[in-house]
Amino acid sequence: MERIGERVRARWVECIAIVFAIAGIVEGLVVEASPHGSGGGSGFLAPLVVPLMAVPLLLVSRFPFGAPVASVLIGIGIALVDGHAVSDSATPLFLLFLVAWLFGRLDRRSSVVGLGLLFAAVIVVDTSADQLNAGNILFPMISLGLFWGTSVFVTQRELEAREAEERAHRLSVEQETASSQAVAEERQRIARELHDVIAHSVSVMTVQAGAVRRLLLPEQERERQALETVEATGREALTEMRRLVGLLREQGTMPEFTPQPSLETLDILIGTVREAGLDVELEIHGDERELPPGVDLSAYRLVQEALTNTLKYAGPARAWVTLRWREKELELEVANDGRTEFSPNGSGHGLAGMRERVALCGGTLEAGPRDGGGFVVRCHLPLEFTA
Repeated sequence: MERIGERVRARWVECIAIVFAIAGIVEGLVVEASPHGSGGGSGFLAPLVVPLMAVPLLLVSRFPFGAPVASVLIGIGIALVDGHAVSDSATPLFLLFLVAWLFGRLDRRSSVVGLGLLFAAVIVVDTSADQLNAGNILFPMISLGLFWGTSVFVTQRELEAREAEERAHRLSVEQETASSQAVAEERQRIARELHDVIAHSVSVMTVQAGAVRRLLLPEQERERQALETVEATGREALTEMRRLVGLLREQGTMPEFTPQPSLETLDILIGTVREAGLDVELEIHGDERELPPGVDLSAYRLVQEALTNTLKYAGPARAWVTLRWREKELELEVANDGRTEFSPNGSGHGLAGMRERVALCGGTLEAGPRDGGGFVVRCHLPLEFTA
């Protein structure tokens, strides 16, 4: 049943044309049998008027302009042979209403040409049936014109709705693509930064292993070999890491030689933001502890990204940065009392980068409107890795 319903909806014009054809045959036979019918002569055409006019409409899906034009021309041709065969029945006019609707769904030029052809058909029918007067002309013309105008209006609304849907789909695809690209770029940035952190740690391990090896006694040959293996492995690891980060670095960019930032340099970041025009307050609760370099860097970047977006999108506002040191986690909160939108287009690419960093540390991130107005970003970073 569902398939039948879908076929009927897809072929609604053809279905209506068939119904009109059957109704036209019945009405034509009734008219011919009536004492007031045209009777005799070419009156045999009366039952065939609507079926003949409906036949081209069965091909309207292939010929959206040609099929209704052919239908009207067939009606004009029959009227020239026997005007009463067309004028004595109401079904041909109803079929012309369907044709008017089809003309209204075409492009402007074809639509206007079709309406003119309909008006010409009305004049030809009335003239052939010797019924040419203002009433017989104006009523069908106004009726057909209203039907045509309604079709034009509905078609235009459908076209606008379809274009709006397509624009929304394109925008969604573009935002999804941009978000994926932003996440990929943020992952590359995280990888480059972690390379510097890990490379420093491996360098320290290698240097310390070499220092201990030099302090060994001559008879500690096994220990010396073990430390030499540690040194060689450390140098190989550094070499491979440099190759890896070279793949991640954009072509033409120079490596960064400055130390990676951490929460210890948070005061400098906040001072820079204040100089940029944002009033920022910093609060620290609990006992500060040493964080692993990667977690420390991620915490700093989260605060930096949240303050940067506040500067860009919050408008005139104040901001609060809060660090809460708990037994098993560090809670970071960056809030502002500006506009609630995180970004003007709602893309949230900055949030995508934050989530990548928090996920890397095994934490959680929350972001949304702040009670009392503004926006808040809050994340929880576990500290169990510090043991």
